[in-house]
Amino acid sequence: MNPKESLVHRLAIAIALALPLACSAAIAAQPGVAPVTSAATPAPPSAAPKPWTVNLRYRYEGVDDDAFARDADAHTARVRAGYTFAFGGGWTAQLEGEGVAELNDRFNSGANGETAYPAVIDARAVEINQAWLDWRSTAFGTRIGRQMIVLDNARFLGNGAWRQNMQTFDAVQAQWKPSAAWDVQAYYLDAVQRSPGDNARDRLARERDLDGRLLRVARTLPGGSVAAYGYWVEDQDVAAASTRTLGLRWSSAWALNPAWKFGLTLEGATQQPWADAVGGRTGYALVEPRLERGPLVFKAGFERLGAGDGRAFQTPLATLHAFNGWADKFATTPINGLEDRYVSAQGGFTVAGKAATWQVMGHDFQSDRGADYGTEWDASLALTLRPGLVALAKLADYQSDGFARDTRKLWLQLEWAL
Repeated sequence: MNPKESLVHRLAIAIALALPLACSAAIAAQPGVAPVTSAATPAPPSAAPKPWTVNLRYRYEGVDDDAFARDADAHTARVRAGYTFAFGGGWTAQLEGEGVAELNDRFNSGANGETAYPAVIDARAVEINQAWLDWRSTAFGTRIGRQMIVLDNARFLGNGAWRQNMQTFDAVQAQWKPSAAWDVQAYYLDAVQRSPGDNARDRLARERDLDGRLLRVARTLPGGSVAAYGYWVEDQDVAAASTRTLGLRWSSAWALNPAWKFGLTLEGATQQPWADAVGGRTGYALVEPRLERGPLVFKAGFERLGAGDGRAFQTPLATLHAFNGWADKFATTPINGLEDRYVSAQGGFTVAGKAATWQVMGHDFQSDRGADYGTEWDASLALTLRPGLVALAKLADYQSDGFARDTRKLWLQLEWAL
């Protein structure tokens, strides 16, 4: 951990230490408290909410990467448990812990030193995942402490939920909703607790000190929404990662007939170095039409992360696994940029009375300057065995055409949310 201790970081730890003592009386007095989610993703009302959450996850991840002589066979387990305290008057607080166990050593976790194997960044960890204090009224809200942040589709700010160790932020947030149609959010980011965890051998993979200011203004429209954003983020540990990003995102859907809907998402952004970073301005573009019929969704998309003078458009604080292929070959945008042309289909069905969902996706990757990178096919199947218990099988197959090496990944997962 970085020896510098920021104000927000100290507050997050203080909240974590003080909550069990300060709130013990409140717990007994208020047994029906509702958990609070990020301001960006409010939870729907529930008839009988639970103040506590427990999540258990076992995962096998196999990696066949042609850059390595050995295949990775990773068995890991994760437990996450939290409690949300309510005090009345709009005040709530949450304390959540997370533990990850490496069940074998045939993979490079980033912490175990097994560098002869491909990387599976689910390292052993025991951490405070979230520790925050929150106040909400009808129109205003604020939160301070270690917290999950997910903005829009998590392309720029996300929690990295796919990895066993969640990404969280030491931050202060404020929200203003002047009407049902408008939502204004502002954040100050003091540090990011990254998914590789506190035991990662690379210190910069564990945590980064930030001086980040985020502003997002969204308006709900008939059948859709529009959001304008500005993210000014100085990375105080890696100066080259400091950026200013300004963008606009629009999404809408229209009924074609009683069964089918057509949707379209458009997004554009510009990015330039910030603080002590150097390099040229770059651009981002997304065009994603879709057809929907109940759970059946077809998409075709084009995403461009542009190349600039000595740098490319980067999204280091995103939920990266959700974008540009599940093989994770483009978690860092190559210097010559990235264009991802993709198609996908997803849907649901029942088998033996149990709900199942499926998804398939294909990608064609090129540089922003016309060179071929490679192609990838992804597929997943999830089956709800009982309420809260979900089994998942997932595949990724990346075929290189000049960038990185051929890589195949297989995941088998069982997750239980109480």
